[in-house]
Amino acid sequence: MRSSDARGRQTTLDWVYPPEVAVKPQGTAGGPSAPPAQGGDQSYGEPGPDLMERVVSRENMLASLRRVEKNKGAAGVDGLKIADLRPYLRLKWPGIREQLLGGSYKPSPVRRVEIPKPDGGVRLLGVPTLLDRLIQQAMLQVLQPIFDPAFSDSSYGFRPGRKAHDAVGRAKRYVEEGLEWVVDTDLEKFFDRVNHDMLMARVARKVKDKLVLRLIRRYLEAGVMVDGVVMGTEEGTPQGGPLSPLLANILLDDLDKELESRGRRFVRYADDRDIYVRTKKAGHRVMESVTTFLEKRLKLKVNREKSAVDRPSKRKFLGFRLFKHRDQVRIGLAPRTLKRVKARIRELTTRGSRNMARRIEELNTYLRGWLGYFSLADTHSVFDGLDGWTRHRLQACLWKQWKRTRTRVRELRALGVPDWLARRIGGSRRGAWYSSGSLMNSALGAAYRQVQGLISLSSTDRELRQPC
Repeated sequence: MRSSDARGRQTTLDWVYPPEVAVKPQGTAGGPSAPPAQGGDQSYGEPGPDLMERVVSRENMLASLRRVEKNKGAAGVDGLKIADLRPYLRLKWPGIREQLLGGSYKPSPVRRVEIPKPDGGVRLLGVPTLLDRLIQQAMLQVLQPIFDPAFSDSSYGFRPGRKAHDAVGRAKRYVEEGLEWVVDTDLEKFFDRVNHDMLMARVARKVKDKLVLRLIRRYLEAGVMVDGVVMGTEEGTPQGGPLSPLLANILLDDLDKELESRGRRFVRYADDRDIYVRTKKAGHRVMESVTTFLEKRLKLKVNREKSAVDRPSKRKFLGFRLFKHRDQVRIGLAPRTLKRVKARIRELTTRGSRNMARRIEELNTYLRGWLGYFSLADTHSVFDGLDGWTRHRLQACLWKQWKRTRTRVRELRALGVPDWLARRIGGSRRGAWYSSGSLMNSALGAAYRQVQGLISLSSTDRELRQPC
């Protein structure tokens, strides 16, 4: 970046957070910076009574602003959008900062959003206002370095430098070591059932600043807006705010520590926890004790219908399953994962009159993101099958768009198909799915797909695939 550009950006940030109201961050100069996932300053040292001043410090708030702008997201109940956030802060931030430091700031209720689940039902999300997301992100950047170092090494969800692939890899190692039974406990509506008093007691173990504690409590009790009516929240932490994942880790860390003290081997990602044991009998003993701990000690509810003691191959973990093939433990895709990706591909390949280039562009965008996560799976045959099925659906779209026999013959000729074969395929009286199958696939081949730019799922290269 040119120096003039840097000066221009700094001026803009000064308008958002004027120097005269800035509080100098406390900590060691030149201390370690936060990982990209958090974007704050981790050089805060031990928590003290001045934690709120660290939250609203100039450097921390600017890092929070950049993170919120990068994440974008929908507006909250006030309708404020990302493009309007900086102008809003230029006018309002000094007063908001005074409220935060004086303990009078009151968060807005979250906007309720229902996300359909693949197996039925809905997941309730809470969308905070942009201002509350900004403040929660600033709090996260200060609180994360305080709590994270003490979390269990077997916890991977929403932690700097850790990801879901690491959790799956660790689970695989446990199965390779002979722990061939898994205790899978499902928490029923975890984020909606968190007991506020239990959670705040655990936060207060390390946070002594009463302003911060009071603000966290207010966020928990801010309520949700449903159809214009604000409903109070006596329990739960709305899933959707930046602070919620950290609060969940704080509450669930008690069970992590209990399992470690018993020598149990487990992997946890947010509220998904798998415990690995050698025998089914041991698994049932662990299931009983863990259920008691969760329900009696943490006041959470275990969904007994979805919880089970079973072989890892029959349980999903973060969208994957572990199975044995020729005495080797391999990572595969869970059946529900395949069901979901096929449902999405069906949506993108409906047999309408949409432009094919646009359709393939949307497919590539989705598949690149999907592969960025699920390429960890070892099952090449599954990717091969999914790849062929996707191509078949696209060819069926073409077949329907061409409609008439003479149009089909003409289009096939234009794609380089010999005249005799174009007439044979184009004159087929079978349905679109049959006619667009093996005949068109062999006639068009990979050259056509490469011109169209559809990425391949079946490549043995496990990085993001290039056009086939």
